[in-house]
Amino acid sequence: MDFKPSINEKFLEIFYKEIECDVPDTNSKLNLHILKIENNLFCYDELVRQLQNHFISFSLSRKEILDFEKDQRRGELYVSAASKFRNYNVNDGEAGELLLFCFLEAHLKAPKILTKLEIKLSSNDYAKGSDGIHLLELGPKNYQLIFGESKLEQSLTTSISHAFKSIHDFLTRKKNNIHDEIGLINSQLCKEAFDEDLYQFLKSVIMPKASDADPIVKNNAFAIFAGFEIDPTKEEKRLSNDKFLALIKAKIKAEVESKMNHIKKKIEEYELFSYTFYVYVFPFMKLDETRKEIIKKITRAEE
Repeated sequence: MDFKPSINEKFLEIFYKEIECDVPDTNSKLNLHILKIENNLFCYDELVRQLQNHFISFSLSRKEILDFEKDQRRGELYVSAASKFRNYNVNDGEAGELLLFCFLEAHLKAPKILTKLEIKLSSNDYAKGSDGIHLLELGPKNYQLIFGESKLEQSLTTSISHAFKSIHDFLTRKKNNIHDEIGLINSQLCKEAFDEDLYQFLKSVIMPKASDADPIVKNNAFAIFAGFEIDPTKEEKRLSNDKFLALIKAKIKAEVESKMNHIKKKIEEYELFSYTFYVYVFPFMKLDETRKEIIKKITRAEE
């Protein structure tokens, strides 16, 4: 079945790939992508341009996009996708959700089934549950349903802690839990599947039948986007470009590597040994300002 990501590896060309490794004694993979640096600053304009290319696939279902394109309503398509985002002034999390979507599609090659944003009726809706759901094929008839959790905090430790707490709550609370979410995906599939074959395929993976002669194996997994702030000193900002780049990359890498144990600790604390975690760590300069600016520019607010 031809169910592919909407974003290819070109998206990753604006990042330094610093870490891609397993977290020892867990089923976790840690990834650190650092946005390209020029003149001692992150290239946020390039990031915004890339995100502008992909936010429609994040905001709207495949079927909606197809319907707009069939009728050649491309301007309406952009407006409809932009209207799903909350106002950038109060928007603390959706930049992280969008970045996680892009990394899961371009890096992990796990196509989106559903995002929280696309089922919002208006920009003020709040949906509990995961930020997005993706499907990863591990092998023939072997899949992971990946639930996304994005957290942007000043400190990386806090981002990771809050993400694992949210996942634990999602697995254990009585309402709006993982089982309700799987039911929701099932009910929304007709929006994501633009033909009957794709619909039947997704249905068979999300709710596999153990009684089949050659059953599909599906396990649930989680993807975490942990955004955090780095704040170079005045002295560091005055360094030559090559020295600044080497220093800042080394500092970020050391900071992220030092959190391996914290990830392990959280998995032990919440007894999440049976789940795979794909952790994407992402440093920002001026986090609060930048996450709002990204949404403002993507949605072309105040133009």
